[in-house]
Amino acid sequence: MAKSEQPGSDTDRDYMRAALALAARGLGNVAPNPAVGCLVVKQGRVVGRGITQPGGRPHAETVALEQAGSDARQATVYVTLEPCSHHGQTPPCADALIAAGVSHVIVALEDPDPRVAGRGIKRLTDAGVRVQTGLCRDAAIRLNAGYLSVRNDHRPLITLKIAMTLDGRIATSTGRSKWITGEQARRYGHMMRAQHDAIAVGIGTANADNPSLTCRLPGLEHRSPLRVVFDSQLNLHPTSALADTSLGRTVLLTTESPDSDRGQVLVSRGVEIIPVKAGSGGQPDIQAALHTLADRGVTRLLVEGGAGLATAFLQSDCVDELAVFSAPLAFGSDGLAAIGQLGLDDPASATRFTRSGSLLLGPDRLDLYHR
Repeated sequence: MAKSEQPGSDTDRDYMRAALALAARGLGNVAPNPAVGCLVVKQGRVVGRGITQPGGRPHAETVALEQAGSDARQATVYVTLEPCSHHGQTPPCADALIAAGVSHVIVALEDPDPRVAGRGIKRLTDAGVRVQTGLCRDAAIRLNAGYLSVRNDHRPLITLKIAMTLDGRIATSTGRSKWITGEQARRYGHMMRAQHDAIAVGIGTANADNPSLTCRLPGLEHRSPLRVVFDSQLNLHPTSALADTSLGRTVLLTTESPDSDRGQVLVSRGVEIIPVKAGSGGQPDIQAALHTLADRGVTRLLVEGGAGLATAFLQSDCVDELAVFSAPLAFGSDGLAAIGQLGLDDPASATRFTRSGSLLLGPDRLDLYHR
């Protein structure tokens, strides 16, 4: 690992926070690559800014340097992740920074990709560029938690989203759930969809609610995530919105063969069927499913329901974040509970989450938690 200084001036911190805010715009749109932001600053003026482009390329540094042009010479660069040092589909960003003549690079976080892992920093320092690392590191880790999860644990970051009543119900005794939360909460939910690479539901929710699972915010329709259905027996209705691939790509995770009659009907509609090993009760094994999604470039997965899938993810101990929307309603004990039986006999064995924020959305409340 190349030696580097630790930055910390208030001005440096402000520029890095701005780079992080830029990077956040790429969440849900750049997988399997990380969402990176870059600022090129010269004599107190931002002369170039860039974010990772849709699909992961060009990289943020390339965009910022192109915007800066000749002003990049002797400039300071703030970048939220270590510049790459390997030849992939694009040349190394470290080389581009050196060629542009920048004098100083401040990096929030080193890249755990084994093709980089300090080599980008070393390449810069070997070329005489002053490098500092670690500024706003914790914020950079939170920003790219999905990318880091795939690199370190071979699975996406999991956000479990629950929309429920005050008494923890997600549907009435007749199964009706539209709508528990109000318009503002639903709009926020669509923004969450735009910031994730994929969205998952169980087959019960898919067939009962016939959701499209798209982002329907004006101007962000193109940011709809990959739609994933946990469907052990290929029971998705062929005429459902999720089988209509003109609305978006759909993947079924199943324990059945795609060569079955039901599978062939869905395949003919453009649905991708991926067999995974069975877990308890014959359902797709959660960990195996997550490894499969990671292999397909998914870094951030939003789990929207229903109760069975939420319970399975909690039982698998792989929920990283919770987004709980609460509406000022009560359905009573005959309503459908948001979470099923977890088989806990001791409170100490329950997963404990930490509240990270709360937000009022019209009459509803959103509480955010993380591990």
